[in-house]
Amino acid sequence: MSNVISNFYIHVIFFKNNIYLRNKRNNKYKLEMRFGLATGAILIINAAMSMSVFGFAFQRQNSLFVRHHNVKSVIRRYLSSSNSAVGDQILPEFVNKNNRDDQVFSALSACGGIKVTVATTRNIVNDLMIMHTMNPVPADALARAITCTLLVSNGMQDEQTLQVTIQGDGALRGIFAVSTGSGKVRGYVGNSQVNNIPLQEAVGRGSVQVVKMHPDWSTPYNGITAIRNGSIDIDIGCYLAESEQRSCALASATSMKGILCTSAGGYLVEQLPSCDKESIEKVERNLARVVKKDGGSAVPSNLLLEGVTPYEIASQLLEGMDMKPLGQISPEITCKCNEERLIRSVRLIPKEEVDQILKEHGQIEARCEFCSKIYRIDADRINNILNTATDDPSLYKDL
Repeated sequence: MSNVISNFYIHVIFFKNNIYLRNKRNNKYKLEMRFGLATGAILIINAAMSMSVFGFAFQRQNSLFVRHHNVKSVIRRYLSSSNSAVGDQILPEFVNKNNRDDQVFSALSACGGIKVTVATTRNIVNDLMIMHTMNPVPADALARAITCTLLVSNGMQDEQTLQVTIQGDGALRGIFAVSTGSGKVRGYVGNSQVNNIPLQEAVGRGSVQVVKMHPDWSTPYNGITAIRNGSIDIDIGCYLAESEQRSCALASATSMKGILCTSAGGYLVEQLPSCDKESIEKVERNLARVVKKDGGSAVPSNLLLEGVTPYEIASQLLEGMDMKPLGQISPEITCKCNEERLIRSVRLIPKEEVDQILKEHGQIEARCEFCSKIYRIDADRINNILNTATDDPSLYKDL
């Protein structure tokens, strides 16, 4: 299914849920779709695009009136009116007053040549700060890495993962972030107590390592480039350009007030293969305006702090390009740690070393690097497990 067709399909669903019409008597009608064909919504949209006819049902109390409209003109008028919508005029799916909720919003230009993805991740960052007892500098670094993985992984399959490792020689001792296509994230820094030094110095020199994996793949995709700047977003942007040959503009930043993150997020503007020169020039001008509106060195943290939502930032980036929303997701922290994983890891350690640990500490204790949860297994139980287990712990199992 082409991007154009999928976009039309999405917007028809928006019609169903949110559009209301009024007649000359000011009677309110809820707009609903009624499919008269058994071939399914996508094929109906295909037919509608070719025949320029689409059926809508208008329902008022118990009366039902069927009308036909030109689907292209209806959707075109709706999209053009939504491009400049702000506040409560934004489609309810995309409303996010004061960026209260974490959100990743994506949209496409009408020509299909520019894709924009914008995220706000303040709640995730504050949760990570609590989990890892992080100071502002490591929190800023991890926030940028998490936001970038969310932006870059947008559009991947739900179960596919994007793993980014910033391995520098600075005081942070590395940054690790993982995101799935559905927006489930986790991550950590090597040293959460770093403070009062510039981010670039905390990151240091080293490499950006990216791993993409899917449960059905036999081997993962790996890529690596050097740390070019230390600002994380610039480094990951350089990786996309050098290793994957993707033409894009990537920005991610935070604003901190003491130990509280007041705003966090970023955007990814990507040039697709079908992009024409005029669209490139337009989006470059729009990018310059967005940077000027933000007015700071950490774009787009000021805009997010002022309550400008991902939808509105995307509208500004695609101004004059007939923005077509693709959708949104609500990112969340998800950790896969559990006791079974710990037991499998212990079974891979030589028995002599396990006995030495039990002799010195009386138990096995481990802390998850992603969520900081602590697991403890006493000596009797771990010995019983080691003596009775029969399967091979080296064989991978998704526990």
